[in-house]
Amino acid sequence: MNTSSQSQEGAWARHALAHAPSYLAATALFALMAMTFADVVLRSVFNSPISAATELTRLFMAITVFSSLPVISWRGEHIVVDLLDPFVRGRAAQVRDVLIDALAGIVIFWPAIRVYELAERAKQYGDTTEYLQIPQFYIAYFIAFSTFVTALILLLRAVIRAVAPDYLATIKNA
Repeated sequence: MNTSSQSQEGAWARHALAHAPSYLAATALFALMAMTFADVVLRSVFNSPISAATELTRLFMAITVFSSLPVISWRGEHIVVDLLDPFVRGRAAQVRDVLIDALAGIVIFWPAIRVYELAERAKQYGDTTEYLQIPQFYIAYFIAFSTFVTALILLLRAVIRAVAPDYLATIKNA
């Protein structure tokens, strides 16, 4: 295998890894949209709604939100209240951003650990969803994993901001 094909495989793997959460979120959102459309049609035309629509909505929303969270965190696309931006500029703004990313990364570990513990408990008790009997620990593990990844990404952003602040601007639209 030559170097060119190895670099192409590496580029494909990086692309897949970077975009897989977005594709998962998009797929879940599309499934939610299709299920909601079908539920409305069945409810209105046949007076027979999808009985598991509520639990499917919860599952699809959890997948959409927690798939997107690491990507949004990496790109720095959170909702930001910038009331103090006119007063904090230059090096002070960089220090502020490093501290905010580091603090957010540290703080988000607590919910990740807590959700992981709840997933363990749900698995132990055999908790399932009401209609479809889907084990609840699957989605809880997914939420915990996504939250852990988000925490690590925020800590990585803090390090990158401290060491090479211009790098984040280059990957913003990647």
